[in-house]
Amino acid sequence: MRVIVGIDESDESLYALQWTVNNLFNELINSAAGGERNLLTLVHVHQPSKHYGVGPSAFPAGPGVAAYPSTALVDSVRKSQEQISARILSRALEMCDNKMKAETLILEGNPKDKLCEISEEMKVDLLIVGNRGLGRIQRAFLGSVSDYCAHYAKCPVLIVKPPKEMAGQ
Repeated sequence: MRVIVGIDESDESLYALQWTVNNLFNELINSAAGGERNLLTLVHVHQPSKHYGVGPSAFPAGPGVAAYPSTALVDSVRKSQEQISARILSRALEMCDNKMKAETLILEGNPKDKLCEISEEMKVDLLIVGNRGLGRIQRAFLGSVSDYCAHYAKCPVLIVKPPKEMAGQ
């Protein structure tokens, strides 16, 4: 079985991973016939760097003025994003604790689109995402990765809600 868990910096996504390890993969490991290995892929998607102004790398520097960051600055921002992503996924891998075969993947783009795309490309059996518990109005304005994936992913989607004591923090 191939499973993707969407991971970000939120406690809810880490709870979804912990739930997956404790409930889904423990059962799969115990029932695996002939040592068959299941694969868990931890996916973190970070937003691309924002570009402002007319030029592809211009940003506002004052009224009627656009500044163009140096290549070094752009590279520094990209490197910083990659380091943050690596830290998030490293923490997530520790939670797997060698209980199952796990790999990590860092993507750039809109998380809801990328999770749906990668789950289709990898032909996964299940996509698992956490749930922040947004209300209807917040969900309408901010969007919901879990809601989008439930409607548009080509594979089954499991949305793991946090326990009541964790919700709304």
